[in-house]
Amino acid sequence: MNKRDHFERHKQPWNAEEAGKLRLLASKGHGLKAIAKSLGRSEESTKDFAKKNKVAVAKKR
Repeated sequence: MNKRDHFERHKQPWNAEEAGKLRLLASKGHGLKAIAKSLGRSEESTKDFAKKNKVAVAKKR
């Protein structure tokens, strides 16, 4: 299995349901990795979408 197979939504546009789930999880304090995993998106895609839509995602260490 290569890395591209891992993300079911690879290169797909974001929909309203995903955007809502991102906002909900971010508001609950979830980190980027957890949010990306629950959305089936890469961390990079999730981070870019959050930044473009001014959604603050917690910095987890």
